[in-house]
Amino acid sequence: MSEKRPSLSDLESRSDFVRRHIGPGQEDIDAMLKELGLTSLDALIERAVPESIRDTSGLELGADFTEHEALDYLRGVARKNEVKTSLIGLGYHNTIVPPVIQRNVLENPGWYTAYTPYQPEISQGRMETLLAFQQMTMDLTGMELANASLLDEGTAAAEAMTMLHRVGKSKSERFLVSDEVHPQTIAIMRTRAEPLGIEIEVGDAGGFGDAECFGVMLQYPGTTGEIADYRKLTEKVHANGGMAAVASDLLALTLLTPPGEWGADVVVGNSQRFGVPLGYGGPHAAFFATHERFKRSVPGRIIGVSIDRNEQPALRMALQTREQHIRREKATSNICTAQVLLANMAALYACWHGPDGLTTIARRVHRLTAILAAGLEKLGFKRVNKHFFDTLTVEAGDVAEEVHQRALNKDLNLRRMDGGRIGIALDETVGAEEIRAVWQAFAGTDNIDLSVNALDSAAGDGLPQALRRKSRFLTHEVFNSYHSETEMMRYLRRLQAKDIALDRSMIALGSCTMKLNAASEMMPVSWPEFANMHPFCPREQARGYAQLTRELERMLARLTGFHAVSLQPNSGAQGEYTGLLMIRAYHRKNGETHRNIVLIPTSAHGTNPASAKLAGCDVVLVECDENGNVDVEDLKDKTERHREELAGLMITYPSTHGVFEQEIRRICEIVHDAGGQVYMDGANLNALLDVAFPGRFGADVCHMNLHKTFCIPHGGGGPGVGPVGAAEHLAPFLPGHPLSPDVGGEHAIGPVSSAPWGSAGILPISWMYITMMGVEGLQKATQVAVLSANYLAKRLNRDYDILYTGKNGMVAHECIVDTRPLKDDAGISVDDIAKRLIDFGFHAPTMSFPVPGTLMIEPTESESKAEIDRFCEAMLQIRAEARKVTEGEWPQDDNPLTNAPHTLAAVTADTWSHAYSRQEAAYPSAYLMQDKYWAPVARVDNVYGDRHLVCSCPPIEAYREAAE
Repeated sequence: MSEKRPSLSDLESRSDFVRRHIGPGQEDIDAMLKELGLTSLDALIERAVPESIRDTSGLELGADFTEHEALDYLRGVARKNEVKTSLIGLGYHNTIVPPVIQRNVLENPGWYTAYTPYQPEISQGRMETLLAFQQMTMDLTGMELANASLLDEGTAAAEAMTMLHRVGKSKSERFLVSDEVHPQTIAIMRTRAEPLGIEIEVGDAGGFGDAECFGVMLQYPGTTGEIADYRKLTEKVHANGGMAAVASDLLALTLLTPPGEWGADVVVGNSQRFGVPLGYGGPHAAFFATHERFKRSVPGRIIGVSIDRNEQPALRMALQTREQHIRREKATSNICTAQVLLANMAALYACWHGPDGLTTIARRVHRLTAILAAGLEKLGFKRVNKHFFDTLTVEAGDVAEEVHQRALNKDLNLRRMDGGRIGIALDETVGAEEIRAVWQAFAGTDNIDLSVNALDSAAGDGLPQALRRKSRFLTHEVFNSYHSETEMMRYLRRLQAKDIALDRSMIALGSCTMKLNAASEMMPVSWPEFANMHPFCPREQARGYAQLTRELERMLARLTGFHAVSLQPNSGAQGEYTGLLMIRAYHRKNGETHRNIVLIPTSAHGTNPASAKLAGCDVVLVECDENGNVDVEDLKDKTERHREELAGLMITYPSTHGVFEQEIRRICEIVHDAGGQVYMDGANLNALLDVAFPGRFGADVCHMNLHKTFCIPHGGGGPGVGPVGAAEHLAPFLPGHPLSPDVGGEHAIGPVSSAPWGSAGILPISWMYITMMGVEGLQKATQVAVLSANYLAKRLNRDYDILYTGKNGMVAHECIVDTRPLKDDAGISVDDIAKRLIDFGFHAPTMSFPVPGTLMIEPTESESKAEIDRFCEAMLQIRAEARKVTEGEWPQDDNPLTNAPHTLAAVTADTWSHAYSRQEAAYPSAYLMQDKYWAPVARVDNVYGDRHLVCSCPPIEAYREAAE
């Protein structure tokens, strides 16, 4: 009998992407199921997920595409965006991304798939660039200390306000904001201030000096382009016990006296114009700089210079590392991420151009602005701002709308302002052609007798003479060494080689899902139709983005069972904060302003209590039982005790302990019965897709980490996106935006991000992932994620205890491995295990969270069985090495674990005095002979780094000495 010929439909490769995203093939899946005593993935889910929440009602997402079809479809969506030259400003500018940086960093998985540098020994490359970002920020702002970036300019300004409130000596609750601050920044500060009882007043900064306040916020240059001299003002503010925060522009500061030299206490801003695409609003790296005396109050992360065990220079995250996880409700900020990939790009842009190159760019932009101003004056238009760097505000009066329309006809976007005023902001991409087009738009005719060259000599200068920069900047060698593409390419290669990212090996971080970020998902990020859109361009020019965001919101809502979704929060912690503000607004709308108690399990992510405090709530902790579940009786007791004041419950599901709690529906009912709302932390959503729906089993609002479950890469510690999904009764409170009135619900809370759709530029990644996977693919991804975690737990359970399991002895998508017995038996700490994994070529799992002295491991669905086995073998071999210490074969103070990681320099040194061999140190497994990763530094001394904080680039001699 002849073999049946396959039909065309049989040959369609619609499941091809699913097959390539999910690591284990069918043979491997069968083998893993067999190890667990199961016959199918369905049987696995039946055993692992409580029946009370399993949902088999089906899900409709729309068409699912092959990889090629998805790219074609999204190309069509992108073409609906009309990319015009936006001269709108407001903190966003067109920029030229140096191709060497775009190709070797932005589009390079060695950079974009790396994790947050909590393990410093394997993160030296990206931290070196972050250190340069900090140095760049300090140099240009004139401040003593800077962090490694924040989410955007608006949230950085809000963080500056709350920091000044904490550290200042004034008892006042008033914070004065100049009307020259960008409107979106003012709106975000209002959002942040209200729950904390801070009173914001906006007005002319000229009257701030004598007012009672704890601080002021200034913009330099201002939103109109004006460059005010604030020296006397800051003196008065300081004399009255207040402090000064300044939002500024890095390119302008190459020509202007830095705020740190005229009295600023904090300087913030956006580094986007340093070679980072507009992306319709993000992601971009904000900067935050302040005085050294405030080092323990700075929000976010700081990269510091320490030493390793051999006293060689080594970098690490200093002081603020996971502050919110340690201090929880006492944390000064809930920030859990940064914008590392974008901060690295901005720093490398500064390295590429150097101080002379940046100054040249700034002078050219300013010269063109002066020429533009001279031409507009000749045309009879009055300028509002006397001084300027790159921005003009022009009185157009009754013809303003005509000017805008004529500019649009010439593919130019100008800023619409009140009172017939028009804003024009120039950038490095603008040339004579655009200047002439602006003149023509104002003149109302193309026949104008104006020439850029003719006006070049006649045009004046817009910079105040008293505020011209005299101090040097970017003098460190890193900013003066890589101006040829050959040298920059090799420098980037050296940095990348120092780190472990997903392009090297599995990163099995519990709670921080590190899965495949497929190349086809990443490609649209670089398309000009997505990359070059200004967030405040006319809405009709962004029809492609409107379709993309609308479709993604709908897909996320259906996948989670919620009524509506907002994409505005640009990190998971921002999503938490947004959800709590929505609950707060809901209670206030119902006249229950007294509801301010939030119940939080003791196992919760540290950002949960920190977010609750920022939202103006009081935190009451709920205990967990011996199995890691919420103690329902304690929950009932606390709920009843605080019934009248209960705002809600924050809960992570599956739990932070890595199990599906059986009582989740009952938990939600207990809270609802008391009038509270349920916020669900969606950090572990990867274990739920198309298996259970939070919006159906009791959650009222939930944030979703697109940088975890939905494949946006972590970028070395950012970017992230944390949308919120809301039930129908909370949807009216989704966040709005002052520059986009149609964004948000009917009773919208204030904006939580500077741009209406947050980090819109990376949303195509999640759209591609969901579309290519389809419903069946997403369900299979969930199933295999749970399978891989249980398989790994079963393999490790022979030598390690698995700390928590569910009702049927199963874990969810991650498991907690108890390594504390190694400390008791052999003196081997969880740190020793983490550092020894580096010798095996692995990034350590999550350490000591949520249980001290343990490892939380999440393999994800995109790792193959072979890679999971390789990791398990490394863990089992480490256990065997610890046993040798226990049995006395190796001393407790001299063994491969306590001495890990082993550097190439140590292993090839002339002398070797250890109780184990060089082979055992460097090549503990045979596969390492094929591909060996060498940590560039030995174990980093964290205590030394905290005691001797240095967050600027060390002099080049330090590197020379280290190499000798």
